[in-house]
Amino acid sequence: MAKATERQRRTEGRVMHEFKHGELKSGPGGKGGKVKSRKQAIAIALNEAGNSRYKSDAENRRSEAKTERKEARGETAQQEKEGKRHIGAEGKRESSRAMGGKNATHKTAAGKRAANARVRGGKTKEQLYKQAQRADIPNRSKMTKTQLENALH
Repeated sequence: MAKATERQRRTEGRVMHEFKHGELKSGPGGKGGKVKSRKQAIAIALNEAGNSRYKSDAENRRSEAKTERKEARGETAQQEKEGKRHIGAEGKRESSRAMGGKNATHKTAAGKRAANARVRGGKTKEQLYKQAQRADIPNRSKMTKTQLENALH
């Protein structure tokens, strides 16, 4: 078995943290109830991190990608308890331990888009459409939000 990556170790740490605090649940959607066995918690941690020795490399990669998406959506028990989501107030990654350390500042693609929207004025597509209607811009109904912004400027 290869040495665990930094991300895998972080995921394993998060899962064990959830177990220690009684937040780790087993089964699909947590319907299996709270995990009480340390061995089961370790098995879940290795599985989520994509580091299980009982799965093929492809299955491990799938598990790791699934966990990555779950952490990105902010759906881990730890993130839900702390009230944290993926995108912070300034379009940055959350600075929780699960998301990469105390001062993680790597901007995500969604964060960059959110920041750009705030810079542009932050109007919704509906607001831009009404403004285009008043300005009598042709073909406005087929335009995207960005196209409406460009047509109005």
